[in-house]
Amino acid sequence: MSERYPRPAWVRRLNAMGDSLGDPLAGARELVPMDAGTLLEAGAGAHPGLELGDPRWRERFEAVVAAANAAPLHVVGRLLTKQELARSLRTRVSLARATAEAPQLAAAPVAAPLFVTGPARSGTTILFELLALDPTVRAPLAWEAIHPTAAPGLEDEERRRLVAECEQELWADVQPEFAAIHELRADLPVECVTLTAACFCGPHWPMVLPGAEMDVPVFYDFHRRMLQVLQHGRPERTWLLKTPSHLATLGALFESYPDAWVIQTHRDPAKTMPSTVSTTAMVQWLRTDAVDTAVLRAAIEAVFGAALNAVAEQRAAEAYPDRFVDVHFQDLMKDPVETVRRAYATMGRAFDDEHARRIRRYLDEKPRGKFGVHSYTAEEWGFDTHALRERLAPYLDHFGVALED
Repeated sequence: MSERYPRPAWVRRLNAMGDSLGDPLAGARELVPMDAGTLLEAGAGAHPGLELGDPRWRERFEAVVAAANAAPLHVVGRLLTKQELARSLRTRVSLARATAEAPQLAAAPVAAPLFVTGPARSGTTILFELLALDPTVRAPLAWEAIHPTAAPGLEDEERRRLVAECEQELWADVQPEFAAIHELRADLPVECVTLTAACFCGPHWPMVLPGAEMDVPVFYDFHRRMLQVLQHGRPERTWLLKTPSHLATLGALFESYPDAWVIQTHRDPAKTMPSTVSTTAMVQWLRTDAVDTAVLRAAIEAVFGAALNAVAEQRAAEAYPDRFVDVHFQDLMKDPVETVRRAYATMGRAFDDEHARRIRRYLDEKPRGKFGVHSYTAEEWGFDTHALRERLAPYLDHFGVALED
């Protein structure tokens, strides 16, 4: 990783503060301590209502802190992680406060949300952003997912947006190549990964901290509670949401949102699978020098490979509601307007000329490769292209996924 992604000087120098104390990891822990009890007292205290339907939430928080302390995080990695933990506690307090002030939120419907899902590099992010240009839908913006309600010192929306930059733009400051992989910005639509960090059992923590665990039903329950708070007092619009990990939990997704539409993106796994590994490796490289890409490759191939084949099998067996839209990467790149138009037709949604104009303007202002090109091959990340495609033949065949050179 160090040869592929050399660290900026300021990151090296901060991390060297841990080295200066002798043992780098012990030094990092000494400089940036993380104690669950201290964090809980400072961030949550005895605030009522923090259960939010999950009586085990403190236990989950403590488990995440334990995973952070067990991980070989460097100084910058511990600082990033400690801030996210502390801020997530405050997010939970803000939800508890909002729910106490408006108990009716718990019964508020989240009607027919749209979920974009698919492996990394299959077009999920750009499709998510293009769909979000529709004024009849609403995607959670990063700053409001991080700071969903006004709080002392953060009453102003502009202030909350600026404060959110430390959890969005900073990642590309720590490692500039990250922007070419995935642009993060406080005012862009954000994934369900970030939206649900404060449940302490969603996909954010396992992604950044090996050893952290998910609880899928609790994750989706918290997900709904976040949407109920964010939509309260706002004009009624359809929620637009996105995260690759929904692929592996579609049954639970439909249990939570029976009328949801799932927009599944498709691309040759010889392109998507190594990108998923490189993206996850980069996310972990932001926090640690000890990224085991071989372990990551095996885990991601097992999880996403199984998910892709399982979705093909389950959809063929009509195990899920008939509420899927399939978007192929090659079609999206060739004609994004027509691809979105067809997707809307499948869902029975109106697609007008203004949305088409917005898409064209957005793409003109954000050309592909604007932040550099994320170049990679399957072999660079430990995959055998032929063997990978053979293992994923059920997925490729069922959806007619085009292979790429």
